[in-house]
Amino acid sequence: MFQDATDHDGDGYSFNDGDCNDCDANANPGALDVAGNMVDEDCNGAADDEPTNCDVGLAVGSAAAMDGAKAIGLCRTATAGATGKAKTWGVISAKYMLPDGANEKEPKGHGLLASLGVNNPKDGKAMLSLSSGNAQGTNPALVKGYTSGAPAGYPKESPACPGTKTGTPNDGEALELVIRVPTNAKSFSYQENFFTTEFPVYICSTYNDFFVAMLTPTPTGLADGNIAFDQNNNPISVNNSLLQVCSPQSAGGKAFPCPLGNSTLSGTGFTGHAATGWLQTQAPVKPGDEITLRFAIWDSGDGALDSTVLIDKFQWSADAATQASTAPAPK
Repeated sequence: MFQDATDHDGDGYSFNDGDCNDCDANANPGALDVAGNMVDEDCNGAADDEPTNCDVGLAVGSAAAMDGAKAIGLCRTATAGATGKAKTWGVISAKYMLPDGANEKEPKGHGLLASLGVNNPKDGKAMLSLSSGNAQGTNPALVKGYTSGAPAGYPKESPACPGTKTGTPNDGEALELVIRVPTNAKSFSYQENFFTTEFPVYICSTYNDFFVAMLTPTPTGLADGNIAFDQNNNPISVNNSLLQVCSPQSAGGKAFPCPLGNSTLSGTGFTGHAATGWLQTQAPVKPGDEITLRFAIWDSGDGALDSTVLIDKFQWSADAATQASTAPAPK
């Protein structure tokens, strides 16, 4: 039987490790099988067979954090410490927790939704909902009565509100995923939609709610691991310039033109308040690396007036991203 233990294309896999094309670094057991190109990148003997539709039939209140990964579009799992042909890409572990990594205290802080009012999944049949209140329906109000620490680097000021530092995290919720990156991926993206009842009363106050997406290893150029922020480095909150779903008005000494109108607040429980609309965040990764991605949301200063974020459409890309960025999602 033919044997070859040399990794000719430098992708970390030899013929003995299951590399079916050792002249192409984009083909090996750790690669993403790109849809529609009739190429078997992951060397499993079948082209274009990447698992999809894993978010069908998920229970709204599922306690399984891996179901949260499925809801955003991550269908593959992988094994920690795997070697050779067993070292595939995928989610190694998933856990619901508090923003600082402590154990989750209130399961209603997460939900897997088929819709929130008029807002539907951006891909598939479900989307992940995280909330400082109730994430499982259209009435977000829920005072959970606990505090926690914050992710490293938080609480902090938003550049839009100099001198105002947000308070102690209350009623927080997070989903942390440990993921092995495909060997043919250089970046990833996902979409988020942030809703808050802090608008319009608590602009630039200690009570502003925050949503962050903490990535480890930290991308070059970031002060902390948060990859979700506007062009002025404001984390996602009521003070973020991407808060564009609302009724035009002045609030907190600032003008809010609300170019997206308020129609997508209908039926969400956030009518009369504000949202960002769907945003897309992207970040660079190293092929084959193991990353940790923690999505976290919390009330600041107290547990009143809740916020919710929807997360969906996680995708890998072979295109490199020079830095992390967040912008309105493509239409």
